[in-house]
Amino acid sequence: MKIPLAWMQLTHEKMRLLIALAGISFADILMFMQFGFQDALFESSIIFHKKVKGDIFLISPQSTALIAMDNFSKRRLHQVLGIENVKAVYPIHIAFALWKNPENRSTRSIMVIGINPVENIIDLPQMQENLEIIKLEDFILFDRLSRAEFGPIGELFDRGETVETEVAGRRVRIGGLFSLGASFGADGNIITSDLNYGRIFEERNPDLIEVGVIQVQAGADPEAILAKIREEFYVPNANNILIPQDVLVLSQAEFIDFEKKYWQESTAIGFIFTLGAGMGFIVGMVIVYQILYTDVADHLPEYATLKAMGYTDFYLLQVVFQEAIILALVGYLPGFALSNFLYLLTTNATSLPVVMDVAKATTVLILTVIMCVGSGAIAVRKLNAADPADIF
Repeated sequence: MKIPLAWMQLTHEKMRLLIALAGISFADILMFMQFGFQDALFESSIIFHKKVKGDIFLISPQSTALIAMDNFSKRRLHQVLGIENVKAVYPIHIAFALWKNPENRSTRSIMVIGINPVENIIDLPQMQENLEIIKLEDFILFDRLSRAEFGPIGELFDRGETVETEVAGRRVRIGGLFSLGASFGADGNIITSDLNYGRIFEERNPDLIEVGVIQVQAGADPEAILAKIREEFYVPNANNILIPQDVLVLSQAEFIDFEKKYWQESTAIGFIFTLGAGMGFIVGMVIVYQILYTDVADHLPEYATLKAMGYTDFYLLQVVFQEAIILALVGYLPGFALSNFLYLLTTNATSLPVVMDVAKATTVLILTVIMCVGSGAIAVRKLNAADPADIF
C-alpha cells in the first residue's frame, strides 16, 4: 500500500504538523463559538414565541422586540371574537421589573409575564399543574433556567422551602417552577396571573396589553382569518395597501420573524458575531499559508528533482493541495471536539441554548477546507521557483 507523498511531507516535520493542526483547531473553535453565540442569540429570543399556543398574534406597531413591547387596548382583542372561526383570544402582559435576590438582597431586572390562568396558553413544562397556584394572591412561577444571579430559587423550592422575595417592591411567593430559559434580552423570567401582574405594576392600566393571542377553530384556515382581521383593523393608504393603525396582526411565523429581524438588523450583535467568525477564518488561513509555504520552500530541491524526473507542475500542485485538505480534515476534528465541550460549558454558565447541530458542523467544515485550500493556492506560487536548472 503506497503512502501518499503529501502525508509523508506533512509528517516529516512532526512539530510543524502539530503547530499547524493546533492553529487550524484554534481557528475552527473561533468560528464555532461565534456561530454558536449567534444561533443562541436568535434561538433564545424566539423560545417564548414558539411556546405560546396561538395561531395569530396582535401587537402594537410601536413594539420593536419582546424586550421593548408597547401596549394596545384589550378591546381590539375582544373585537376579534366577532370574526367567524375564531375559537378563543387571550391577553398577555409583558414588562420588566427589579427582582430581589432572597439570599444576598441584590437586585436584577427580570421579565414578568402575566396571563389569564383559566387556560394554559404557554406550552412549558410544569405550567399546566401550576395554573391554580398563580390564581392565589401574590404567587408567581419562577423560571428554573434563569441565570444564577437571581439566587438558587430552583434548589430552595425543590427542597420544600418557602421562597419569598420582592418584585418591583412587592412581596411575592414562589408557587412553582417552569423551564423557559434566559436570552440576550432577559436574564430570567417569571409568570403570574393577570391579577397578580396588576398588583406588581399598580400604575399600569389593566385594559392595556402587550400581546394578544388568537386561536382559530380546528380545520379553519388561519391565513383566511388573518386576512379578515387585517381588513377589520387596517386602513388603506394612498396606494390602496392596507396598513396597521393601532395594532399589528401577525401569524406565528411572522411573530417569530418579527423578533429575529430586530436582533439581526436593529442591533450590532449579528454583525459582531459574523465579524468574529471571519477573523477566525483569516487567522486560520494565515497559519496554514505559513506552514505550507515553509514546507514548499524547505522541499524545493526535492520538487525540482521530481520535475527533472518528468513529473508535471500539475502533479506537484496536487501534492500541495492534498496537504491542505489533510490539514483541514485532521485539524477540524479536535476543533469540533473542543467546541462541543465549550458549548456545554457556555450553556451551563449562561443558560443560553448554545448547541452543536449539523448545519453548524457542516458550515465550519466547509469553511475549513476553503481556508486550507485557499492557503495552499497562495503557497504553490513558490513551486515556480522549483527549476532544476537553477537549483542544480
